[in-house]
Amino acid sequence: MAETVDGAGRDNEIEASKAPLLEHLIELRQRLIYSAAAFFVMFILCFSVSKHIYNILLWPFVNVVGAAQAKTIYTHLLEKFFVDIKVAMFGAAFLAFPVVAIQIYKFVAPGLYKNERAAFRPYLVATPLLFVLGAAIVYFIAMPLLVRFSVGFEQVGDGTHATIELLPKVSEYLSLIMTLIMGFGISFQLPVVLTLLARAGLIDSTALITGRRYAFVGIFAVAAVLTPPDAISMIIMALPTCLLYEASIWTVKWVEKKKADTAAAGES
Repeated sequence: MAETVDGAGRDNEIEASKAPLLEHLIELRQRLIYSAAAFFVMFILCFSVSKHIYNILLWPFVNVVGAAQAKTIYTHLLEKFFVDIKVAMFGAAFLAFPVVAIQIYKFVAPGLYKNERAAFRPYLVATPLLFVLGAAIVYFIAMPLLVRFSVGFEQVGDGTHATIELLPKVSEYLSLIMTLIMGFGISFQLPVVLTLLARAGLIDSTALITGRRYAFVGIFAVAAVLTPPDAISMIIMALPTCLLYEASIWTVKWVEKKKADTAAAGES
């Protein structure tokens, strides 16, 4: 009889554990649907103005060579069409990110304490701001420098030598600037990542200071992977990231001070 009661108890526990799991899966599906819907709406919007978005991305090239001399080409029939699709997806990812971030927060927030939710919110703001900062460095500094460097290899024909002219393909230019924006945007998340790790107790400011030289070597190695194979782009990415690493040390110290103050207040 006791075994029957124990068996029924175990079945009840299993059923009780299934209910929260199903609720979480339903909640996750709802958040994914909202995120996908936001991306789809932004994709349609961006695709309708993809020509204007691409012209904005072309500004670093046009600004260096001049509007009269700026020319890009495409070499197969559907290349520009696929470029417009990539531009629309790129713009949709940018514009839909706030909605996606809010959906992630709403899914995670119920499982956090009130103070944890308050600590999590600044990162929702810092992440897109740092990404935009990285993209702005690409747009106003890295790409113009890279275009000037590339234009320096042009050659004017004089009857003896052939004319060598820079005519970038629309798809290759888009791939280059998207790669740089994504690379800079991701590398500029370093303060967010390190501060989160400090809050979790996985790192401290002493470890960051001790490992500074190794971190700088790693930053230059990652920059070499995320940027095109030229020293200019690598240096332009690596130097601000090194500065962000130094800023991360201060933010981690601030987190440690806050934790120490909280612990002292709890003891008193």
